[in-house]
Order: sequence, then structure tokens, then C-alpha cells
Amino acid sequence: MKQIVYITRKLPEEVVAPLREKFTVRMWEEEEIVVPEEILKEEAKSAHALWTTITDQITREVMEGAPNLKVVSNFAVGFNNIDIQAAKELGITVTNTPNVLTETTADLAFALLLASGRRITEAEAMLRGGKWTSWSPMQLTGMDVFGATLGIIGMGRIGEAVAKRARGFEMNILYYNRTRKMDTEEMYGYEYVDLDNLLKRADFVLILAPLTEKTKNLIAKRELSLMKKTAVLVNASRGGIVNEQDLYEALKAGEIWSAGLDVFETEPVSVNHPLLTLPNVTALPHIGSASIQTRLAMMKLNERAIGDVLEGRVPNHIVV
Repeated sequence: MKQIVYITRKLPEEVVAPLREKFTVRMWEEEEIVVPEEILKEEAKSAHALWTTITDQITREVMEGAPNLKVVSNFAVGFNNIDIQAAKELGITVTNTPNVLTETTADLAFALLLASGRRITEAEAMLRGGKWTSWSPMQLTGMDVFGATLGIIGMGRIGEAVAKRARGFEMNILYYNRTRKMDTEEMYGYEYVDLDNLLKRADFVLILAPLTEKTKNLIAKRELSLMKKTAVLVNASRGGIVNEQDLYEALKAGEIWSAGLDVFETEPVSVNHPLLTLPNVTALPHIGSASIQTRLAMMKLNERAIGDVLEGRVPNHIVV
């Protein structure tokens, strides 16, 4: 009997086909609707592999109810949707999709920085809404990016890729990271600082750290109060790193200039979310890695990892 692969979202047949040649593949036939929890649990019962997305909660309960499960391959770099400790205890391999989305996500993060500083989406909404009736000297004026100070929280591959782009704008680069990167500092002149120092000095604060117990609510009321009133906060990592209520209050009170958000604590975000009511918030629906080439490359990593585990090989990009 063939081993079973369950895919939690409808994917292009071109990336699924190699698995169909060797395994029984079942797939949730919806592209934009999350597989219901009860269906996920039922499908997992007989699955040898789960191909998941960041919206799927792969809990201890799901894995304990899946006696044949060997691998969970997550269609993302992050894996906070999976109970990693439970997977480790149960001997289930978890893989992710790093590296291939670095440059694409860096492009988006820098675009969000530019849009938030220069009020791009606010200006477009004004134009499309028929509210542009005349030109005026201070209309829609924003913050300069060229020559500004950029503070990066989380100087991993994506952080370094954004920093390289920022050098083209002659930005001064500060960074805060779990580990100091001396080689990078010496090569490019980046400055390592503690978090408070970064928040006080940066004109643009860019979050690219992973979501962990230590980084949850890393940016809250106290941290926001340290930032300049003219500062822009950009989050292109995970929503839970920023306390959204505290951010809303800081933005509404003018304690910081604006925010650019590609991620939210709960996704998809409700249209009634308080942050979406503010004109100084540029909001996107988690599209950091959303280029055709990158998404297909990520899928290929998942497909290979599943094939490797089910055929007894050690896959690349093991989380646990």
C-alpha cells in the first residue's frame, strides 16, 4: 500500500505531480480557504506526510492522532504554527522553506518601508477616492528614506538582504540580533546596538525576527515610547512580535509617525481591525514571499523534503 501525503491547500499540479508518482496524494481543494480543523484531524489519522501552510495549526492533538505520520513540511520559513516539542517527542520530522524567499521578502520589506515613509497607499486612496482637488505645499508630505537611519531587529539572511538595499539609499544601519555579526559589521559598517538604543536612534525600525516566546510582544507600549515621533515601524516578520493594541494607541496619539505591516497576530485580519482604521498604517495581506518564482521554489523544497523522508533519506532544512 502506498504511503499517504495530505496537502492542506490546493497547489499547482506541476509541483504535486512528482509525489503522485510514488505516493497516494490527497489535497484540500480550496486555494483561499483554510482546511477546517476537523477535516485536518481526520485526514492526518492515515497520513504519512502533511504538507502544511502557516495557517494550519499542527498541534500535539493532531500529531498524536496520526500514528503513521513521519513528516510535516511547512510551506514557510516560520514554524510557530507547529508544536515543535510534540513533534520531537513523537519522532516526527518537521521541515521548512528557508533561503529561497530571502531576496523576495527583502524586496517587499523595503517596499513597505518606502510606502510607509512616503504615504504611498494613503496618497493612492486619496486619488482613487476623488479627494485630490488641488495641490498644496505640505500635502501628503512624508519622511525621507535617503540618508535616514534604519534599525533592523533580527539580522538574519533577510535582514542582511534588506541592509544591502538600504546601502543604496545611503542609510545608516543599526541592528539588534541574538548574536553579533562582527564580519558583517567590518565589511559594511553596520552598528550593533541593544534594542533600546536602536529604538531611540532609528528613523525606520524594521522587524525581521522570528516569533518565539522571547520575541512575543517584544515591541509594546514601553518600546514604542522610546521611538522618535517621526519614526516608522515596519513589521515583515510575524504579527505577535508587536502588541497591536499598544501600536494602535501610539499611532493614533502621534507618538510615532506611521507603521507598515505585512503581518498580524491573527490572520487573515478582520476588516474591522483597529489598525486598519488609521490613515498612517500601510497594511498588506502577508505577501512577503509572494512572487511566482519564489512560491514555486518553496513548494519544490516541500515536495523534495516529503519525498526524502518517506523514502528513507535525510531531508534538507530540518527544523526538528
